[in-house]
Amino acid sequence: MASLKFCQECNNLLYPEEDRTNHVLLYSCRNCDYREEAGSQLVFRNDLISVTQEQPGVIDNITKDPTLQRVEQKCPYCGNQEAVCFQDQSKRIFNRMILFFCCCNCEKLFQDPEVSRKAGTNTQVNPEDVTNLEAF
Repeated sequence: MASLKFCQECNNLLYPEEDRTNHVLLYSCRNCDYREEAGSQLVFRNDLISVTQEQPGVIDNITKDPTLQRVEQKCPYCGNQEAVCFQDQSKRIFNRMILFFCCCNCEKLFQDPEVSRKAGTNTQVNPEDVTNLEAF
């Protein structure tokens, strides 16, 4: 696994460099003449997420956030008509926007029943699937 390496002399970041005469990978400092041989041929690794789930990113007391839009949407849990609307926080392969609603009365999460019905998914959001994020 590649990680950041630092110069032993001046503590600057070491950059990968090829030694064409000896055919080895080196890490060299751009500030001084320090060089060290790389233990691995791996310089960069890009992990792609192959399976994604649409999960809402929920902040504590989300219904009290004044920056989120309040809409008239019936809650499938308690029947209240007022909810807070926000977009999911997951990274997706497709550019499909999923809106989540949080009931202002019972604070339970749900998706738009019309969109869920057309997509063939459940309106209610499983609490175990919710990712709790700290407020900024």
